[in-house]
Amino acid sequence: MTEPFTVEEYTARIRRAAESARAAGLAGLVVTPGPDLVYLTGYQPTAVTERLTALLVTPNADPLLVVPRLERPDAERAAGAGALRMADWADGDNPYRLPAERLDPQGRYGISDSAWAMHLLGLQQELPDSRYRSLTEALPMLRAVKDAGELDRLAAAGAAADAAYEEILEMRFAGRTEREVAADLAALLLAHGHSQVDFTVVGSGPNGANPHHEADDRRIEPGDTVVLDFGGLKHGYGSDTTRTVHVSADGSVPDQVREVHEVVRRAQQAAFEAVRPGIACQEVDRVARAVITEAGYGEYFIHRTGHGIGVTTHEPPYMVEGEQLPLVPGMCFSIEPGIYLPGRFGVRIEDIVTVTGDGGRRFNNTPRELATVS
Repeated sequence: MTEPFTVEEYTARIRRAAESARAAGLAGLVVTPGPDLVYLTGYQPTAVTERLTALLVTPNADPLLVVPRLERPDAERAAGAGALRMADWADGDNPYRLPAERLDPQGRYGISDSAWAMHLLGLQQELPDSRYRSLTEALPMLRAVKDAGELDRLAAAGAAADAAYEEILEMRFAGRTEREVAADLAALLLAHGHSQVDFTVVGSGPNGANPHHEADDRRIEPGDTVVLDFGGLKHGYGSDTTRTVHVSADGSVPDQVREVHEVVRRAQQAAFEAVRPGIACQEVDRVARAVITEAGYGEYFIHRTGHGIGVTTHEPPYMVEGEQLPLVPGMCFSIEPGIYLPGRFGVRIEDIVTVTGDGGRRFNNTPRELATVS
């Protein structure tokens, strides 16, 4: 059983966030509901509404969580509540008065990417000379480097997704709809300890050429190639893995499907082998893309090679051209090159990887060779 994070751990996270803000030339942070607030406090409002909730992290003052009065009991039960002070406001009050009393009227602040525009505008109305930058832009490493407890959770989530994949291979595909297979994947994730299923992409035949295809009522047929991309949260941390299978009663696979799958497998392996501290995120993308381009399929690799993962299944940093952040031990991200042939089929292979002291370690370890299913 994974132990909950402690108040001391949340206190240390808030302290690091404050130090990072100061180093970035910010007067502090305004953290609203979403992954940043979960990471820093363990608090996720039951329903994110128009009512202002904001953690204020400023120099020389205790962190302050501003919450609606009716939601304060829930906030006080959060795992990190002991790491901060709280102040509440009632319906009918001006919710921006409390932040305005704490913030420097001329300060520059980092604010959560997920902040509602109405709240940012409300703060600016109270403090017209204040300025704001998105946390992703201002503090790109805020959640990127995971500690030992976070790595344990990501490893457990990855292992659970692997177990779901191994079981789905034993189920029948031919004659069933994508939606039915997607429901099986979701049920398997939950059975293996996930508390939340974020997505179950099942792209069969030509639908597999759409990387983010939503499973529909297309009936899977013998001879289809099927992209399976699925993940969610276990112990509050994400899983995300993709494997591509071929529907064949006798194990036969068309030559082009085998060829394309092997190109993607080699690209994924090359990108994984390139992982090491100090290289830029974009280098992971470049390595995978070079393999696919050399094989003649470059125009069909139509998305970035990877994304960060943590308290959400998609977060910074991104493995994409132009991202020059260096890899650091503890960073976790996907490596998921793909080839998508319009009107025919798609292939993607994805693992979650963490950076180690001298390379990388996978959190997904199911076979990457092309599997056949019935």
